[in-house]
Amino acid sequence: MPLPPTLTGRLKAPVVAAPMFLVSGPDLVVETCRAGLLGTFPALNQRTTEGYADWLAEIGERLAASAAAGEAPAPFGVNLVVHRSNKRLEADLAATVAAEVPLVVTSLGLMPEVIQAIQGYGGVIFHDVINLRHGAKAAAAGVDGIIAICAGAGGHAGALSPFAALAELRRLFDGPLILGGVMSDGRQVAAARLMGADLAYLGTRIIATRESLAPEAQKRMILEAHADDIVYTPAVSSVAGNFLRPSMLAAGLDPDDLRPRPEIDFGTREIKAWKQVWAAGQGVGSIDDLPSAAELCERLIRDYRTALDDRAALAAGLAG
Repeated sequence: MPLPPTLTGRLKAPVVAAPMFLVSGPDLVVETCRAGLLGTFPALNQRTTEGYADWLAEIGERLAASAAAGEAPAPFGVNLVVHRSNKRLEADLAATVAAEVPLVVTSLGLMPEVIQAIQGYGGVIFHDVINLRHGAKAAAAGVDGIIAICAGAGGHAGALSPFAALAELRRLFDGPLILGGVMSDGRQVAAARLMGADLAYLGTRIIATRESLAPEAQKRMILEAHADDIVYTPAVSSVAGNFLRPSMLAAGLDPDDLRPRPEIDFGTREIKAWKQVWAAGQGVGSIDDLPSAAELCERLIRDYRTALDDRAALAAGLAG
């Protein structure tokens, strides 16, 4: 489906760098956008609304300077957690509206007033979902796009195959569909497009970049991990998600004997989700280096375009 006008023609490849808790910051966002892909970060990565507003101003100024220098940076976005546990939502929303952030990704809840506030200044709002029931609610609420967080995605994720999720979501939503889960290179982005996704949502691959705020130990663990090292459980933050088994062991947890948490956690308990128990997706086995964000984006764009050329050649061969 056509992208919203705010995004149309402004991406060198259909890729959104997902907003990752405690990982995405201004340097990662700016370098991703300067390279031509859509960079995002969670508002909660700054521990106060004032700090969040400062980041918005910094990112806006740096991207404006790039544009003034003749570059064509992609838009940026933020993630707002729409959940009763997020006491900052009202204040962070006001800062978001004041800065007229181009894209807002909402998660863990839907509020009509949030949707109206973002769309009111011309912003685009995508909502992430982990199942079809949530997808139907998002479509009915009037969001501009739905992000399907499918099986194997890092952090909070669903259990549906992307083939099933995209096919069924398309029946109930005629706007942009964004696919998240186990994509690390441009060829996989091209495959997502062929499956019916309008954009690809990449997270784990981007943790392993030099501008990422993740601790070096987390980056090394991703480089050394394989798909079998990923544990899908609600026991870390109360919402089912994928986490690195070695980080669980290091935090004193037994990955084979986990009990669900009673309430959602943003890293505030003794064993801290996200801070000590690290999120990652099943695509870790294909990640073996630590490039700059710009280098990674260039690679994604190149491999995506190569995959499209290969598809055209394959189609011509089949037709001939």
